[in-house]
Amino acid sequence: MHDHRRLGRELGLFDTDPLIGAGLPYWLPDGATVRHTLEEYLRTVERRAGYRHVYSPVLGKRELYEISGHWAHYSEEMFPPMDLAGEQVVLRPSLCPHHALIYRSRPRSHRELPLRLAELGGMYRSELSGVLAGLTRVRAIQLNDAHLFCTLDQVAGEVQAALALIGRAHRALGLTGARYRLSLPGPGGKYVAAPGKWRRSVALLTEALENSGLRYEAVEGEAAFYGPKIDVQVSDHAGRESTLSTVQVDFHQPERFGLTYTGADGAGHRPVMIHRSVLGSLERAVAHLVEEHGGAFPAWLAPLQLAVLPVSDAQLPSAAAFVDRCLDLGLRAEVRGPERGSLGARVAAARLVPYQAVIGAREAAGDLVALRLRDGRRLAAQPVDEVLTRVCALVGGHSTELWEAVS
Repeated sequence: MHDHRRLGRELGLFDTDPLIGAGLPYWLPDGATVRHTLEEYLRTVERRAGYRHVYSPVLGKRELYEISGHWAHYSEEMFPPMDLAGEQVVLRPSLCPHHALIYRSRPRSHRELPLRLAELGGMYRSELSGVLAGLTRVRAIQLNDAHLFCTLDQVAGEVQAALALIGRAHRALGLTGARYRLSLPGPGGKYVAAPGKWRRSVALLTEALENSGLRYEAVEGEAAFYGPKIDVQVSDHAGRESTLSTVQVDFHQPERFGLTYTGADGAGHRPVMIHRSVLGSLERAVAHLVEEHGGAFPAWLAPLQLAVLPVSDAQLPSAAAFVDRCLDLGLRAEVRGPERGSLGARVAAARLVPYQAVIGAREAAGDLVALRLRDGRRLAAQPVDEVLTRVCALVGGHSTELWEAVS
């Protein structure tokens, strides 16, 4: 197994500095490329699933979190309030109160529901220094978050759709071994006291899991303070388990914020709020991807997708032209010329790059390229256009395959 803390630094994905502080990693260029690619993938699949994206501030008045219930149930995980012009403002520990305010910013009709609001937004948690670890436990988090506002009879279907979206993303990322957990309240926890709402939420989540055909286990003591949730659990290199994706049903915050919609009967009704994250925090997602793949990311996610290797200086112009064609197609490619050593040394150095495009005298003369795949396969020289068409199809389709035979 791979430790993302070591490998992530060796691969130049992220690092830390004591002047920035513990639990506050920064992203290096290759890591930023992985993160940006993940963000664009998530926005694309969410748009196709009917989500609308928003932005909201990372600060809010203390009163906002008093209304949401975070202050009463979660304040020990939050950073202290800051005094600002006679008011107290707080770095948010969650995006849901902001999205509740966006929902109630205008009158809503049943015809608008389900309303799916999504955001890749920052949130902050005052983690103790003893639990901070690489990208898995941090104090500044970039969360792939969404909140769905719907009628009661839409809840189970929306939860099932969210579970399907999570499964699709995991397959595209080559993630394996995930387990589904129905997280329930337990004795001694700081939970909202509303037994009827808890029972109804648990029943809806159970219905969605069973209708989705997913095996799961129920675990007490792991619920959010406002409701039960489905957690998608993964394990790290040391066997430690953490939550990567989640779906939660919430009757609490719609009531606290007075959220309503006008029904077909012309009367006001209370929506149900579903909290949903396809990949959780981008920090934890990248940490798990590094450990799952050892840095050999699926081609669509790899920081560098094609290492272009001219055999000699004479092929440098052809290699540069090939890179330009790759860049025009949206592929990430760069020339690694003879100044970096022998062809064998350059191939070895590019062992984690999905495609190594070798260009010798014959390839340069015939507008051909000979591909070496990361898994060790060597392909015969082929026309550049044919190679790029197939690579683009695999990358654009978010495939985990490096090469597919022509049918």
